[in-house]
Amino acid sequence: MSRVAVYARYSSDNQSESSIEDQFRLCREHAARERWQIRGTYQDAAISGASTILRPGIQALLRDVQSGKFDVVLAEALDRISRDQADVATLFKHLRFAGVAIVTLAEGEISELHVGLKGTMNALFLKDLAMKTHRGLRGRVEKGKAGGGLCYGYRVVKKQDANGEAIRGDREIIPAEAEVIRRIFRAFAAGQSPRSIAVELNVEGVPGPLGRAWGDTSIRGHVSRGTGIVNNELYAGVLVWNRQHFIKDPNTGKRVSRPNPESQWVKTEVPHLRIVDDALWLAARARQAAITAKVGPCLTNTVAGRAKRLHLAKRPVSLLSGLLSCGCCGGKVGMIVNSRFGCLNHHRRGTCDNNRTIPRERIEARVLSGLRDRLVSSESVAEAVRAFAEEMKRLNHDRQAQAGADRKALEKVERAIAGIMVAIEDGMYQPSMQARMDDLEWQKAKIMERLEQAPADVPDLHPNIATQYRQNVERFAEALDADFSHLRQFRVIL
Repeated sequence: MSRVAVYARYSSDNQSESSIEDQFRLCREHAARERWQIRGTYQDAAISGASTILRPGIQALLRDVQSGKFDVVLAEALDRISRDQADVATLFKHLRFAGVAIVTLAEGEISELHVGLKGTMNALFLKDLAMKTHRGLRGRVEKGKAGGGLCYGYRVVKKQDANGEAIRGDREIIPAEAEVIRRIFRAFAAGQSPRSIAVELNVEGVPGPLGRAWGDTSIRGHVSRGTGIVNNELYAGVLVWNRQHFIKDPNTGKRVSRPNPESQWVKTEVPHLRIVDDALWLAARARQAAITAKVGPCLTNTVAGRAKRLHLAKRPVSLLSGLLSCGCCGGKVGMIVNSRFGCLNHHRRGTCDNNRTIPRERIEARVLSGLRDRLVSSESVAEAVRAFAEEMKRLNHDRQAQAGADRKALEKVERAIAGIMVAIEDGMYQPSMQARMDDLEWQKAKIMERLEQAPADVPDLHPNIATQYRQNVERFAEALDADFSHLRQFRVIL
């Protein structure tokens, strides 16, 4: 009896949570007709099928497949597993290597032909959907309506047409936030730095975008991308759309923005959304030009600079990125300057009094030293030995159970083959026997292959596990002597 894993997924486009149960129900009915045994169900709800990397359900399925828990993966259709052509091909290769077949209700058992044709069709579907969405958003922007997103200073206007359908894209000015925007423009044009402006607003308790504290980047933003308060042309009554496009990083599955050439931008006059007058807008531009003339242009804002960045590796992520928090305010600690860590709330927002910084090498050495000391403690070693023994016991039990099931299945198949041979010898040959015999021989070969490749049992407790564990910890981190005084202001989250 084949062991089956059932997978179901629905995206957020015109589907609901009931879609998952509907897919499971159809797959269970199919498995019952085929007399398959369902060993597990996996799902991804409200997640796009354009990538498998960020889907926990499909990742859990792949882990269990690699451990030999299933013989068949069953889904409603191939596009439920993935719509990405490369992902479909990669999944097919991994599952075939593990001896697992993909069966869908729509296409049947998946072969290389399905992977090529359906993968191409699904990729074209995604591209066509993106083009139609882009066209619809452009039409909305050209009518003076927002193409998506909501920036500081505006609220969504909820309206309905004669048929009761929602009218999307309308915005209106929030007077209180508009006054804050004009104040920022005036201060910046007068020579005040973005950080100083952010500190003043935070001290006065003025809420920033999304209700968060103000930061210098919230104000200065990115000139070429039009982000930040002083770069947003909407405040000058011009709606700019299509500044950038997004592509998915094949390594992470996450969307990464890429700037579009200015010739592809769509600009629409929206005087009813103007917050700052031309004089104030031009004064801010003049201040930016003066800064550029003084410190030089930012090379990453040029065409050559942007092209160069695409071919350069990203800045290396430090060992402790995202793992440090300030001991005073609880905010994030990040790289400030010259490879030194400091409180971001102090250096960018002025909302914390902790002005201490510490070199990256020193804090990393201290963390690794403390981690090593904890990992080689008697309690940690005992826990590692216990976990190793439990895992070995579980793996041995699974291997023994699988081997026992395979031996029983092999006996059943051999009896069936022997029965057919007896019938042929008795003169009861039928043409259908040949197909049945081929199927039984194929099953026998698969079972014998699994039995031959099954690894031998491993002792539950390796005699040198404690020594090997300590050696691995020693190789993992080296102790470095340094003064602990610089760490008093920081709390490490591990």
